[in-house]
Parts: sequence; structure tokens; C-alpha cells
Amino acid sequence: MGGEMTEAIRGFWVASATPLATDGSVDSAKLAAHARQLFGKGVDGVVLFGTTGEGTSFNVTERVATIEAVLKAGVAPERIGIGGGFPAITDSIALTRAMLGLGLRHVLYLPPYFDRGVTPEGIEDAFAAIIDGVADDRLRASLYHIPQVSGVAIPTSVAANLRKRYGKVVAGLKDSSGDFKQFQAFRAASPDLAITVGNEADITRAIAAGGAGTICGMANVVPELVKGMVDGKDVEARMQAATDVVLNTPSFLATLKAILAAQTGDAGWLRVRPPFRASSDGAALKRKIDELIAPAIA
Repeated sequence: MGGEMTEAIRGFWVASATPLATDGSVDSAKLAAHARQLFGKGVDGVVLFGTTGEGTSFNVTERVATIEAVLKAGVAPERIGIGGGFPAITDSIALTRAMLGLGLRHVLYLPPYFDRGVTPEGIEDAFAAIIDGVADDRLRASLYHIPQVSGVAIPTSVAANLRKRYGKVVAGLKDSSGDFKQFQAFRAASPDLAITVGNEADITRAIAAGGAGTICGMANVVPELVKGMVDGKDVEARMQAATDVVLNTPSFLATLKAILAAQTGDAGWLRVRPPFRASSDGAALKRKIDELIAPAIA
């Protein structure tokens, strides 16, 4: 797995939640401990500052300081990916250069996400400007498609063109659209791209169809179920039910944190950054999820 992991994100990766200290800064010690605990449950790597990690709430300096601390706490750089998409391309370049300097290679890029009317050519220009600005062959970039949240989709043609232009530097794409047809379209347009899915219930069939694996949020609270999906076990119905428990709440990430707080007995996990608000339903939701995990995953 070692050599392959540095070329693209493959296997079972978690879009980690970001624990906060009382002042709203990142609790890096708790984050490193969370990552290590997940690795003990069969997780290959963690993506920090993605959607589940409230990534867009953290600036370049905060992200760099957190990674430095997590590395010092003993998490290996090849097991960390980082969200690196900003509306300002210069921020993406600055963050990426800092990450490569620290030994990380996996950076996930949202397209610039303020203007909804941009053209496919403009989106391709934006990704190209980041890669050209970083100008470092160590980079293994993943394009991040989550249009229902970011408001800006990545056209399949753009993903294919960028892979053709930059080769292995454009290593992968994370499809969090939740639409399996969209995953299949990305696979068809660019078979060389390592395409991971965010939608937990699609993991098994995506891998069977040539997908690279998953980067998902639910693994923060049900890593066993997600591992079952990755391993092709018959747990899709339970995985969908567990995901629905969290999705049918005002905020996926505030709810995940509330469940983590209930699971760990650590109320610190409840803290979120504005504009999110802490959820108070953790204990009840944890019980629902426990019932879904309870039948041992044989």
C-alpha cells in the first residue's frame, strides 16, 4: 500500500471532523488522537479541513499550524490529505507550497466557489493556475466535486483535460455529488484518475466499478460500517440508514460532532465555528446509530 498511497488517495480515507478548543482554535492534540484512533480501525488516511472538517472556516495560517502540530504528534505525512481550495488562487498556492514543504503530497481542491456563473474553461484555468503556480512535481492533486454544497460543479471534461495536461500531478477526484451516474461519468471521461466517492452507500459498487475508494465523513462515527462497505460486506442498508440519521438534521457536521461527543464522553467535540451552531441531539442520535452498528459486522 505504501508506494501506491503516495501516488493517489486510495482505499479508506476519512474526511475528519475538526475538534476545537474553547477559544475556537483547532485542538491539534485531540485531532491527532482522533486520527490515530481511526487508523486503529482500519482507516488508511485522513483528509483534514474538508467539508466535514469545516475547512472553509480556516485560513492558510491556521491550516499550516494544525498540520505542523499533527505531524509533531506522530501522524505520518503520507496518511494526511488537506483541503486546499479557496476563492483566492494565491491562497491555494501558498497552502500547497507549505504542505509540500512539510512532506504532504495530497491536496484536495474545490474550484473557486463564490461565482456560480463561471464557465468550464474558467474552472480549468483556475485549477491550472494553482498547479502552475505551485510548480512542484511532488504534488498529487485531487479535484473536489461537491456542487450541492460549493455551488460550482467540476465538469467531467475539465477533469479529463487536467489529467491529460498534468499527468500524475492531477492524481484523483473526489465525487461527493451523491449521484452514482456522476461517478460513472468521471470514470468514463478519465479512466486514469483515482476517483473516490463521498457517498457512503455507494462505496462498494464504486470500488467494484473501478473507483479508488472513499473519503467520507460518516467514518468519524461509524468506521466499522464504512470498513464493511470498503471490504464489500453486505452492510449497504445499515450504512444508508446510519447516514440518513445524520443527514436528516440541520447540519451534517454539527451532528457528527455531537455524536462524537456522545461516543467519547468529551463535550469539547460539540464546538463548531460560526455560522454553524452546536447540536444538542448527540446522545439520542448515538443510540440510533448504535442500534445500526450493533449486529456485529461479520
